[in-house]
Amino acid sequence: MSPPPTLPDPLALPALHASHGGHWLRAGGVRAGGQGANGATNAVSKGDAIMAAADTPALLINAALVASRLGYPDLSGLDLLEAFAFVHPARFCVPTPRGLAEALGLPVPENDAAVPELLQRAAGALIAVCRDPEWFEREGAWSALQSLERLRWPWAQVLRPHIAKPETAERWLFARLPEWEETGERPAPRQVELAPEAIAAQLARLTGEGAEQRDGQRAYAQDAARIFAPRSAPGRPHLALAQAGTGIGKTLGYLAPASLWAAQSGGTVWVSTFTKNLQRQLRAESRRAWPARRADGSPPVVVRKGRENYLCLLNLEDALQGGFAGRPAILAHLVARWGAYTRDGDMIGGDLPGWLGTLFRKRGIAALTDQRGECIYAGCPHYRKCFIERAARDSAQADLVIANHALVMVNAARARDPNQRPTRLIFDEGHHVFDAADSTFAATLSGQETIELRRWIMGPEKESRGRRRGLSARLADIASYDEAGAEAIAAACKAGHLLPSDGWLQRLADNASFGPVEALLAAVRTATYARDESGGIDAGYGIETEAAGLPGDVIEAASNAAEALASIRVPLIRLGGRLEAILAEPPDWLDAQGRARIEGARFALAWRIDLLTAWEALLDRLGGPADPEFVDWLAVDRSDAREFDVAIHRRWLDPMKPFARVVLEPAHGVMLTSATLTDRTAESMGDDGSAQEKWASAIQRSGAAHVEVAPLLSAAQSPFDYAARAEVLIVTDIAKGDLPALAGAYARIIEASGGGVLGLFTAIRRMRAVHGRIADRLARAGLPVYAQHVDPIDTGTLVDIFRDDPHASLIGTDALRDGVDVPGHSLRCVVMEQVPWPRPDILHKARRLAGGGSAYDDRIIRAKLAQAFGRLIRSKDDAGHFIVLSPAFPSRLLSAFPKGTPVLRVTLDQALQRVAAGVGGAGVGGASVPAGGAFQT
Repeated sequence: MSPPPTLPDPLALPALHASHGGHWLRAGGVRAGGQGANGATNAVSKGDAIMAAADTPALLINAALVASRLGYPDLSGLDLLEAFAFVHPARFCVPTPRGLAEALGLPVPENDAAVPELLQRAAGALIAVCRDPEWFEREGAWSALQSLERLRWPWAQVLRPHIAKPETAERWLFARLPEWEETGERPAPRQVELAPEAIAAQLARLTGEGAEQRDGQRAYAQDAARIFAPRSAPGRPHLALAQAGTGIGKTLGYLAPASLWAAQSGGTVWVSTFTKNLQRQLRAESRRAWPARRADGSPPVVVRKGRENYLCLLNLEDALQGGFAGRPAILAHLVARWGAYTRDGDMIGGDLPGWLGTLFRKRGIAALTDQRGECIYAGCPHYRKCFIERAARDSAQADLVIANHALVMVNAARARDPNQRPTRLIFDEGHHVFDAADSTFAATLSGQETIELRRWIMGPEKESRGRRRGLSARLADIASYDEAGAEAIAAACKAGHLLPSDGWLQRLADNASFGPVEALLAAVRTATYARDESGGIDAGYGIETEAAGLPGDVIEAASNAAEALASIRVPLIRLGGRLEAILAEPPDWLDAQGRARIEGARFALAWRIDLLTAWEALLDRLGGPADPEFVDWLAVDRSDAREFDVAIHRRWLDPMKPFARVVLEPAHGVMLTSATLTDRTAESMGDDGSAQEKWASAIQRSGAAHVEVAPLLSAAQSPFDYAARAEVLIVTDIAKGDLPALAGAYARIIEASGGGVLGLFTAIRRMRAVHGRIADRLARAGLPVYAQHVDPIDTGTLVDIFRDDPHASLIGTDALRDGVDVPGHSLRCVVMEQVPWPRPDILHKARRLAGGGSAYDDRIIRAKLAQAFGRLIRSKDDAGHFIVLSPAFPSRLLSAFPKGTPVLRVTLDQALQRVAAGVGGAGVGGASVPAGGAFQT
């Protein structure tokens, strides 16, 4: 029997832990002999915990969360997560005591009272790493620590004695990063036909020897291969709609023909997802088909995201050199540590810990990315090391590009290089394509959007900090060379003063708007408040009104604002023309990098010109006849009665029309796939429902109805035994609007299940109220409950915490279901507080009228129920309950659940018995409990 591992000496500093179950403080004394901590852990009151934290810096984990638990926002201390991010940048760690212990190889604490000692030992473990000569992330640590000590980072003095000064000077981050290299343009893919036997063989190779042979997966792979056949005519892509039930193995099902086609044709396949979870899964699964690197060192698989997801090196340099101050400056140095070790520079959903930004409260992470589209491309000193440019170039040479729906649509609509637009596309999570297209092809003229345009044109004004540059600074050399270009820049900057500036919201509230666009927003705000009949004003919600029958002052203000926008657009068009002329007849001083910078400027100009054109078209139609293709409305966006934007919105009534034109028609092959493509009302008809009836909604919401091809319709049923592994319980005795009863039901269900509950709410306020009533009580029972919009933790990290602790539960909004992929025992019960009725806003009412009235609502609800139910059973060994707390759940919606799933209407007490017993009586003890008078549907 091997001896137990030696634990690191604990750091002799006080440690504080706060949860909903209580507060514990461990003293930081020193053992006799001068080594290690010898304190005692005591339960303390909230007041004593605050006093202790304020008196002496204490060891904490997730200071922002502890501050929330204590109700003490000014809390500061030695946060172990910050130390972990410094010592182990780009390494995963769930930000809980359990997660920290697992990441450092320490024993997991048995209860809350044991956490303070863990914090002391974790600090000791991190110090031991710093002393270790084999510390992998040593390079750059000493230099970073000197800067952090000047910024008075609490950990600097603790770590300084343990990090030796290197014998040679350490390279700065920007000197360490490798440069990308230009490559030749990839040839067009060869036209190939995939043999069915080759597809079957490739699938067998990917699934592995001895893997379960699934007939549904093999048929699915053959159907997916159809989109890779040569196209017969322009504008007529091969289009497939493939529904694959959970457990079919659709990822490998489409990667098999995709990898085969990429190898034989030399082309690139784009796979688009809606959630970051699936992107991570795809990256992992793709390793079965492709190596991490080709022989030449290039990656065959690339994850591609929008610019706003990647670290901008120029923004980081500015932050490190004084652009950030105080705590944000500390964040910048920790991000710089990460930047030296990151795989691809992806800050949102990549290998940067999702919790890092939340520790610093402000939008520091966003400020380090290119949020405003103000990139200067080749004019940047870090251009050849840019993560964004590297990803773009890698994707042009890749066999597989993993992206998201919005990026694929934007890339199709306005790619810098039309030759790089994807021609073979697979939309996984295809049920979200409609919503993604709805956002992508929308037009919104708002205060926030217009002030961003002003900043892009004007650059910094008054005392603004940061590197933000206006047109004049970005194109200074062009202005000095080309007089007409200089005049266009000057005219655009002069017209830019007509746009809203900082403080515009307060001026609107004070009835002191400045300029024609602010005057329009003021008129919109007044009209929206005057016409609101929703009750949202008193409730603190956002309000809206139709853009019909508008008062004369709104129409007049719209006309004046349209003229102001045109005065900006016209010189931008002239400037674009001058840039084209310079590229056509380049001066002697214009080198390759200069050309690339001008190309980037042209692209950015075209984007803003299109935006201004869309805004002008939107304003021109106000007061005129309604366009049946669009839905227009005015809105004041508010949160808890606080206004944060005023806007005029325009959405396509059917956004799949522009999607079909921009994405589908130019492509050669497209597949939309999901477990919930079809409406299950038609499915429940069995053989009586025709294929057209079953697929009508999917055809409409995929854009297939707007192209001149008949899509291939494919369906593979889930292999899971839902009848034996799941139960749907409709709880009938929780009255709608009874908040105490709702909170009590959630608490009792979590207790009966022993945690592992995902709670979905349709209103944030109710979710917060329920959490406030139950969190303390359940935490004292060892059943922590985390909440979206309550805990200061990003959603992805909340899901990581939930996945890591089988006793934890997670509650959030109905939309949370899309980000949760938790197979196994950690998720064994899904609870919806009520039927997820659609919010009857102006856009929904217009689409409801066009889509069949109540039948349109039912399709949306069934889809939401099906997607939420899909969170419960993720593998053949999963089992659990799906509970809806609704006394009047309509029977017509029950077809949302998989065929054969038991559905029972029960009281809460009966539901608790069944949850405690587990599905099939194999749960927390006790035999199978009869329905007890409930009837099964």
